[in-house]
Amino acid sequence: MRVVVSLGGSVLAPGLDHERVAAHAAAIERLVDAGASVAVVVGGGEVAREYIDAARALDVNEIALDDMGISVTRLNARLLIGALDDLAAPAPSETYDEAKAALRRGDVAVMGGVTPGQTTDAVSAALAEYAEADLLVYATSVPGVFDADPNEADGATRFDRMTARELVDVIVGTEMTAGASTPVDLLAAKLIERSRMRAIVLDGTDPEAVVDAVLYGEHEGTDVVPESSDGDLEQWAER
Repeated sequence: MRVVVSLGGSVLAPGLDHERVAAHAAAIERLVDAGASVAVVVGGGEVAREYIDAARALDVNEIALDDMGISVTRLNARLLIGALDDLAAPAPSETYDEAKAALRRGDVAVMGGVTPGQTTDAVSAALAEYAEADLLVYATSVPGVFDADPNEADGATRFDRMTARELVDVIVGTEMTAGASTPVDLLAAKLIERSRMRAIVLDGTDPEAVVDAVLYGEHEGTDVVPESSDGDLEQWAER
């Protein structure tokens, strides 16, 4: 199985906690040991937001702010690469070609942001399509996709399973609310829909949740399935 894991910066290293980075690296090693080909796209998290907020207060333009955020994602990627040691390519991939080449060599490909105006959510979906991954996993701090912003609506309900078209519709509706929080952004959702990619959105604060989702299809998040296929992946093993 080839899998792309989108790992939020705040999930990977809240407060730059090295023990949590090591735990996520150990989970990725388990996937590799089980025969998976793994790429990881790392977000910027709270550190990136702090830099961007400070620079915005200094009237730095938005493209420069995006570049700053990308730099932080690549620093976070280097943290994970350090924890993975010889399993990973020695430096963050800066293009989709570099990431795919690392996968072909048998390395874990780790990358951060790619270009201004594009989140690591979208980078993950684009890489999954480009590398022809079997599965895309969004390891976020939110336990799946909800029918409303769970930060605003007490009665928000989590979807167990949905199509990519439904994911797009939900995100469009949620993003209309100022300050809304969605686990996957709109461009990422549209890329998932276009590529007919199988995806999972889950709470990845426990690294073992990612292992269970990738190897067994077991999770407490949201399955995003193509319109005409809602069965399990043939690569999923039984306990």
